[in-house]
Amino acid sequence: MRNFRPFAASVLLLAGLSGLALAQAAAPTGTSSIIPSPPPPATYDPAGRRDPFKNLLAGKNISERRVITGLSDLMIDEITVIGLVKNKGRYEAVLGMASGFPMSAHQGDRFADGYVLSISDTEIVLRKTHERGVPLLKPKDIVKEITSEER
Repeated sequence: MRNFRPFAASVLLLAGLSGLALAQAAAPTGTSSIIPSPPPPATYDPAGRRDPFKNLLAGKNISERRVITGLSDLMIDEITVIGLVKNKGRYEAVLGMASGFPMSAHQGDRFADGYVLSISDTEIVLRKTHERGVPLLKPKDIVKEITSEER
């Protein structure tokens, strides 16, 4: 066993020195080096296909489609006031949805982002409590009026 250790150490030393000699022989010895030429500029040939770098939205604001089943699904910004009606001493607002269908609302009815604060003979006051699903620190009151021509 004692004779094997010096023999193994000398074999490893010779293998390391021969690897170093091969690496130096493969390296260029001259001072001149070859500089590769730059690649040609990239071009795009659509050949009838669409441009993959073109913005498909093109500045349009795309909103997701959702099913509206009642006032609680509507946002305050999406409604328009069609008319205000007084029925049995209580005011009622006729609201138009974005799709054009009318709905009625009473004081206290909830929307997706707020509720009806008050209704009078000329205006409806809506309190906005959420903005894009995030609760507002200070609610905003939005007044939508009916002009004398619309009455």
